[in-house]
Amino acid sequence: MRILIQRVNEASVEIDGKIKAQIRAGLLVLVGIENDDTLEDSNWLAGKVVGLRIFDDENGVMNRSVVDINGELLIVSQFTLHAMTKKGNRPSYIKAAKHEIAIPLYEHFCKSLSQQLGKEVQTGTFAADMKVALVNNGPVTIWIDSKNKE
Repeated sequence: MRILIQRVNEASVEIDGKIKAQIRAGLLVLVGIENDDTLEDSNWLAGKVVGLRIFDDENGVMNRSVVDINGELLIVSQFTLHAMTKKGNRPSYIKAAKHEIAIPLYEHFCKSLSQQLGKEVQTGTFAADMKVALVNNGPVTIWIDSKNKE
């Protein structure tokens, strides 16, 4: 699994001209799922999301997590995080998981985040055409891949 985390002042997802989800201060998390991803990948990444100390403390040092600031989470599925661009100019998405694998892992990831955050997370709609808006705070943007645990 790959995630792209953006620290935001606010973020929203619009589908068919209607706001599906929106948050204030917190994290927008784009999620890409591969065919060989597992619950272990999902659990590890969920722990990383809620534990990352990327919010400023009283001294202006990034030392607080989304839990510490009572922030919110917006989770959006994004298969294009697994784009392969080695050959040519048209990305291949062959590594992105099919719905039967991706949907249960996405739902598990969101549920795990809700439990660890202590409140409901906001989500987009899997496989929908979504318009995602955000005000990136910092900007702080972090990429994490469960297959490359650096």
